[in-house]
Amino acid sequence: MKFDPTLPPRKFKVGLDGGVELTECVKLSLEPDELVTFVDDDGSEYDVARKDWGYYATPSINGRLARNGYKTALVRNSSGQYFIMLVTKSRLTEFHAYLDSEQQELVTWLDELKEGALK
Repeated sequence: MKFDPTLPPRKFKVGLDGGVELTECVKLSLEPDELVTFVDDDGSEYDVARKDWGYYATPSINGRLARNGYKTALVRNSSGQYFIMLVTKSRLTEFHAYLDSEQQELVTWLDELKEGALK
């Protein structure tokens, strides 16, 4: 693993009207079969694992993510771009308000798909 703090942190505007400022704090490079775990204030965890072919961008959507209190949303923005978003189950009201404010649409909850739904 290579950990490079961004000093000073890089700040940039995003969002429909540029009203959200993000701060890049670190660049992290993983070797194949290394994993990084992000921990939320409440102890919920989210993992990203590197493989030699790419990344597991999330733990199992209907397994570990759900047990850690996350729902997994497929979202489309007003430009037609798609995003996978992890939503804290207790913050669904804030999530829907965010989608409205950014003119984004919930396509589906990936953690609620039934077996064979994508075939």
